[in-house]
Amino acid sequence: MRMLMYNRDTREHIRGQAVEFPPGRLLLGERPIELTPRQKEILRLVRTHQPITGDQIAEMLGVSRPTIRSDLSLLVMLGQLDAKPRVGYFLADPPEPTAPVPWRDLRVGEVQSLPVIVRETTTVHDAVITMFLEDVGGLIVADDEGRLQGVVSRKDFLKFTLGNASATSLPVGMIMTRYPHIETVTPDDRVVDAAKRMIEYKVDSLPVVEPSSEEGQPPIVVGRITKTTLARLVAEWGTN
Repeated sequence: MRMLMYNRDTREHIRGQAVEFPPGRLLLGERPIELTPRQKEILRLVRTHQPITGDQIAEMLGVSRPTIRSDLSLLVMLGQLDAKPRVGYFLADPPEPTAPVPWRDLRVGEVQSLPVIVRETTTVHDAVITMFLEDVGGLIVADDEGRLQGVVSRKDFLKFTLGNASATSLPVGMIMTRYPHIETVTPDDRVVDAAKRMIEYKVDSLPVVEPSSEEGQPPIVVGRITKTTLARLVAEWGTN
């Protein structure tokens, strides 16, 4: 008896992607695969007579063994059937449920940290001290009402102060990136989208904001999300 055998890793990979959608139809990734009437009949015969050889299946269907070779191949690759030499075909064990991706629906508001805020009039000297005392890579600049005015990073401080002896006495407002030329997120945004935005714009953190109640005014700063936050989440997910 000639059996259809496959690399186990390949079969398990495909089996993990194939799910019933609905009965008699399989969803492989995002592509629906409609089983043919003969493939459905093969599954019925195997379910009733398992284990059963390929020759026996062909005889019950009234066709030659080579005729159903491709059907058996597909059903094994999709994880619907399994086969063993000198035993035959039988229904495959259902795949173990895939663990949900923990970060898929996680929202920024669930992981955001407190914002570290300075005023536009804060001197570069005081801002640098604040940054190191708070152990952050950048600062958010906001007004007395918490409205976003800008952001300033370590790179900004370095570029502005190198070779400029008087730089430390100047206000942060002279070197910050001003709103609205700033990428922000809201508490309702997905963490994965915030991570993509950090990568795209090559920044270490993003201000978390909510719309101002006053029309035309900058948004209100309510938090921040950083690459450190993302790294901590990945470490926690890997541990758990």
